[in-house]
Amino acid sequence: MHDIQSKLPNVGTTIFTVMSTLAAEHKAVNLGQGFPDFPMSDVLTGLVDKAMKDGFNQYVPMQGYMPLRESIAVKARLMYGSDINPDTQITITPGGTYAIYTAITTVLQPGDEVIVFEPAYDSYIPNVEINGGIPVLISLQFPDYSINWDEVRQKITPRTRMILLNSPHNPTGAVLRENDIQQLRSIVKGTDIIIVSDEVYEHLIFDNIPHQSILRYPDLLERSFVCFSFGKVYHCTGWKLGYCISSPAFMKEFRKVHQFNCFSCHSPSQVALAQYLTDKDSYQSLAPFMEKKRDYFQQLMKGTRFAPMPSYGSYFQCYRYDRISDEKDKDFAIRITKEYGIATIPVSAFYKNGTDNKVIRFCFAKKESTLEQAAEKLIKI
Repeated sequence: MHDIQSKLPNVGTTIFTVMSTLAAEHKAVNLGQGFPDFPMSDVLTGLVDKAMKDGFNQYVPMQGYMPLRESIAVKARLMYGSDINPDTQITITPGGTYAIYTAITTVLQPGDEVIVFEPAYDSYIPNVEINGGIPVLISLQFPDYSINWDEVRQKITPRTRMILLNSPHNPTGAVLRENDIQQLRSIVKGTDIIIVSDEVYEHLIFDNIPHQSILRYPDLLERSFVCFSFGKVYHCTGWKLGYCISSPAFMKEFRKVHQFNCFSCHSPSQVALAQYLTDKDSYQSLAPFMEKKRDYFQQLMKGTRFAPMPSYGSYFQCYRYDRISDEKDKDFAIRITKEYGIATIPVSAFYKNGTDNKVIRFCFAKKESTLEQAAEKLIKI
């Protein structure tokens, strides 16, 4: 037998796999993982079918199908007033998570420090560590999950190379506000700190709150990699298709890594999306659609003993259960899956040290009937 020295020695089976396996075993309603159980647009699937039949089944360029990149540039101008060059600033990727990993890999050298806000999407810390970086962890302020920018300033050192941002935020549904951007600007001004901005839920932001995309701010964009997902916003997570936008100089380096790791993404989907994006309603209608689901789930949950926490975006809403139990959140989540047939995700799983505030995360990106079945079970707890 030959041994491999693990690059991720502390990584095991994720909580998502554990909870989904439990959900299947106990035939539970699964509000754990972030994927819809309703159909995606038949217009978009029809366009993919047409693209295949029209012969778009071979490689497109490594950077992505140019008409798709042009459609993205038009959208960025409409949404954020940002003048993006589709040739030099946009690369199509196999998903948003891949875009984040590639951005981190493009930049980090061993020993570089990266500020990561917790609770954090579970790929961030392993992405940093596998590249020899050092995660510098800052907890978002409970219970509103806001950033303490004074603490950020205290954690900045000469070795700080990157700040990882996520808005709308997974798992909490928190969003960055204009003041957050001003604080960020003041911190990075005059430094070589690079920003990776995870904006995969950009179109799923509620209550008429404007999305504070890095694309709005040229001074920040020139030092940033901004990562997006078609799968999350168009309800096709299994397509694994996204993109990254950056400055021309940064994108040149990003593509050096990308070309040897993926080279080209699914061509028919890119051709279809290029046309689909020309209808601005295809993305401007997404927030009201998902906001209705959030509101319906909140209404159903009024009959339970769970206490809601604000969700301003994403697929998710967190709820406190401290009026029900003092169990650890992972134990509580496992128990209600087994005993009540409802699967969730404990928020402690999004902290490296397992911080437990007695909070669990629900995915409301589901059919109304699914949410109703879930509420019937949650009322009994």
